[in-house]
Amino acid sequence: MKLFGIFFAAFLINNILLIRFIALCAFFGVSTKVDTSVGMSFAVIFVMTISSAVSWLIYYFILTPFHLEFLRTAVFILTIASLVQLEELYLKKMIPTLYRAMGIYLPLITTNCAILAVAFLAIDYRYNFLESMIYSLGVSAGYALAIILFAYVRERMAAAPIPRWFQGFPIAFITAALMSLAFLGFSGMFGL
Repeated sequence: MKLFGIFFAAFLINNILLIRFIALCAFFGVSTKVDTSVGMSFAVIFVMTISSAVSWLIYYFILTPFHLEFLRTAVFILTIASLVQLEELYLKKMIPTLYRAMGIYLPLITTNCAILAVAFLAIDYRYNFLESMIYSLGVSAGYALAIILFAYVRERMAAAPIPRWFQGFPIAFITAALMSLAFLGFSGMFGL
């Protein structure tokens, strides 16, 4: 039950985008089309889960024994950057249409603060390795849910009769705020 609570809290209750407001640059930048959002979601799920695992292992088996905890930011960023480079090479070769659709936002996964935040939070919450993996899967699934739902709403709003001065980011921010309020409704569940 504890693992389910960790996953559910990371997925809905403390959603990284809509409750914690981390990684909003990619949230607003990539969420104009559902297919691009789905691709970004899978990229984030992969990088977030793998980087969280590698960062946890490096922290507890290299940095902590040698009292080098102060290097964790640099080491975690290097880990994330390396994984994003591998993913970028894979997408460029295997799925070039998705690679082109994601454009500048694929390299920006390197600096996506949600991925770095998950690596830090798993350490700060003192999760063991399994709990850390469940947490990173929950956060990445919550990221995917939020960005795909938001992209769907934005696609629908493109055809709506919205006044010209209200189109684009103004209505996107209002929509994100309303989605955030909806996710806030989950905050009382499981006593979390």
